[in-house]
Amino acid sequence: MKRLCLVVLVLLSFASFVLVMDAACDTAKVIDAKVDSTLAVFKATKGSDAVLKQAKGLLIFPAITKAGFVFGGEYGEGALRVDGKTQGFYNTVGGSFGFQIGAQRKSLILAFMGPAALTRFENASGWKIGADASVAVVAIGVDGSIDTSKLNQPIIAFAFDQKGLMGNLTLEGAKISKINKK
Repeated sequence: MKRLCLVVLVLLSFASFVLVMDAACDTAKVIDAKVDSTLAVFKATKGSDAVLKQAKGLLIFPAITKAGFVFGGEYGEGALRVDGKTQGFYNTVGGSFGFQIGAQRKSLILAFMGPAALTRFENASGWKIGADASVAVVAIGVDGSIDTSKLNQPIIAFAFDQKGLMGNLTLEGAKISKINKK
């Protein structure tokens, strides 16, 4: 049993390393193309028009990869869009410890619903969800619609297009930092 656990741990560690390195090699042009594609999927969701109309800025991560076996990690790269234009590129990095096994990839959009929340984010040198700002997570229903009752929150998170075998959605502790891309 110990040998099986060790093999699984090594395989998950290798898989997460490969996925993270793959994401870290994207250029600005590639990230922008992936952001455009993710935004198109989000726009097709019923209720997204209200979010897009109200939001002062969108931080879009096309793919955040999370893998873990007791110890876990996640990584993703994306872009901040204000008035439809890319204002900068960001990564999200997180780690966790506890009962967990598996790997998952998801898309994440953080909608800054007010100018104050967007300004605080843009002026931060590193930003942690839960520590630097409270984020309301809005579920996209099985019918493909958004619950628009939380649009009065300063920052709203939408996680969608989840693939993999890790069924938890945690945003707490993920650090978001600006990165330089060419």
